[in-house]
Formats: sequence, structure tokens, C-alpha cells
Amino acid sequence: MAALVVIPARMASTRLPGKPLADIAGKPMIVHVLDRAREADIGPVVVACDDDRIRDAIEAAGGRAVMTRDDHETGSDRIFEAVERIDPGGGHDVVVNLQGDLPTLDPALVRAAAGLLDDPAVDIGTLAAEIRVAAERTNPNVVKAVGSPIGPDRLRALYFTRATAPWGEGPLFHHIGLYAYRRVALARFVGLPPSPLEQREKLEQLRALEAGMRIDVAVVDTVPLGVDTAEDLQRARDWFAHPAADA
Repeated sequence: MAALVVIPARMASTRLPGKPLADIAGKPMIVHVLDRAREADIGPVVVACDDDRIRDAIEAAGGRAVMTRDDHETGSDRIFEAVERIDPGGGHDVVVNLQGDLPTLDPALVRAAAGLLDDPAVDIGTLAAEIRVAAERTNPNVVKAVGSPIGPDRLRALYFTRATAPWGEGPLFHHIGLYAYRRVALARFVGLPPSPLEQREKLEQLRALEAGMRIDVAVVDTVPLGVDTAEDLQRARDWFAHPAADA
């Protein structure tokens, strides 16, 4: 596989305005994510952004950024525009969508998602971790991945939901929104209209399942810290100040 890692980043955020440039340990958050993507070492990394300040921060860190439209509704649309601009010839057949608000991400998680595409039947790879905090089982903000085990630490996704599912005894899995797409699958996905279940659950990945695309899930040990609020930002700063204590 010839992989390309794309990090979508935009300045607009209702809960944490300007968060890509939020300072963490002397670097903008988006640069920390760039560093984690480079450490994954699966292919070139590019940041897809809509603001000159993000581009300037990435280029100052020796990275590559591409400007995209500022009216994209989803990160998937943004990364597809970026991929088509920087690789119009289709040299990269795998595209990893890495969110720009995961500064403490373990680079191994990027490799785990991309590794699922070693099976040619898989269109999209993603991640989940077993829920171990009881309150998260019923929290609608914790998206659950429901799937059939098909190997050690691997599921074939059947559904994603904000509800508590599946019912009965057994583990529940917290979905982690990091995706590895086959290039052709990404092109098909962004060309599809929003699907009924996607609109009902507010979960974009359901569009792929409703269209009959196959998503496999690698089960990993931990959920990375996503920075959405000022409290999350402080947690990330604390992690970089004392990484060994938080590991």
C-alpha cells in the first residue's frame, strides 16, 4: 500500500475557537498532531486547512499544508479535496484521515487502522477500545462500535450508534474516529448523499455501511485524548508536562 496521511484542520470551533493553534508545550496543537503522524511512518503527511495561519504554522515546522475550501461540511470532504489536489495521478491508494485535535495520539494507532486494509475486501479501517468506565456505556457522546469478531482484536463493523449496544452481557466498544480509506472507497464515500441512519445518529460512517461498504475495526487498548474544550486542552498540556505519569 502507498499511504498518505491527511490531517483536516479548521479554525472555526464553537467550543474552542482557533484550537489548531492552541499552544501545548510551546507548539501549536496541529504541529503536535503532525509530529505524531510523522512518527507513525506509514507515508507522507499533509495538513488540509482553510486558514493561512494554520498553513504558516505547519510550514514553519517543516510540514506540508494544502489550502482547501472553507465551506466543507465534513472532514472527509476536506481530505478528499486535499488528496485530489496533491495526488491527482492516484499514486497513493490508501488515505488516512487523522483528526487534528489528537496531540497525545500513540502513532501505533495510525498503523493499526491502516493495517486493516491488508485485507483486500476491506474498504475502510477504523479503531475502537473496550469501554471500562460504566458511565460511558450510556453516554450518547461515546459512540459505540458494534461488530462481529473476525480475529484477535478485530471486528467487522455491523453498526455504529450513540445508544448502549449491543444488549446483553459482554464488552462494549468505544469508537475512535480515525479512518484509513482505500482511495477508491473515499471517492465513492464523498460522492454519496447523506444516508438516513447517518442523519438520524449524526454519525458519518453509517453512510458507508448503508451503501454496503465494509468497515473493519482494530480493537486497541486506549482512547486518545481529543481536545474539544478548554478542559481537554489543559489535560493535554498536563500530559506533555508529565508524560510518564499519564502513560
